[in-house]
Parts: sequence; C-alpha cells; structure tokens
Amino acid sequence: MAQTESKVLTTHVPLQLAEKVDQMAARLERSRSWIMKQALSAWIDQEEERDQLTREALADVDAGLVIDHQAVQAWANSLSTDDPLPVPR
Repeated sequence: MAQTESKVLTTHVPLQLAEKVDQMAARLERSRSWIMKQALSAWIDQEEERDQLTREALADVDAGLVIDHQAVQAWANSLSTDDPLPVPR
C-alpha cells in the first residue's frame, strides 16, 4: 500500500473532549489519530456541502427564485390548524 504524504496538525482540546476521543478509539479499536482524521474529514465534508448549498441559494435569490416571506409565514401558521395551507411555491 502506497503511503500518502501527510502533515502533523496540533491543537489543544478540552480534557473532556480528549477523553471522549480516547474512549471512542478504544471502543472502535482504532487509534486516536484515526478518530481525529475521521472527525475532521466529516466536518470538512459538511462545511463544503453547506458552502455549496449557500452558493446555490444565493444564485436562486439573484435569479429571483424566492418565496414571499408572508406566504411562508401564513403556511407555517396554518400547520397547527385543522386545514393547513399547501406548501408555498
């Protein structure tokens, strides 16, 4: 198996968080490093997705593809009634 290049990153975390990482590593029979790589990768994926969705939403706004706030508010208020309004489009 080919070794990939890597870089050491160092950070200070609260003791309680470090203990949880150690507990998770022990439970999964993985190293602390593996747990940290998984967590960091998941966070980066989440942030990249959030950024992409934000860019798409801003493009919709720029294109005028928006729903009137009052229509959304009326729909939300109707959800607790016996006859809710259809989802505004």
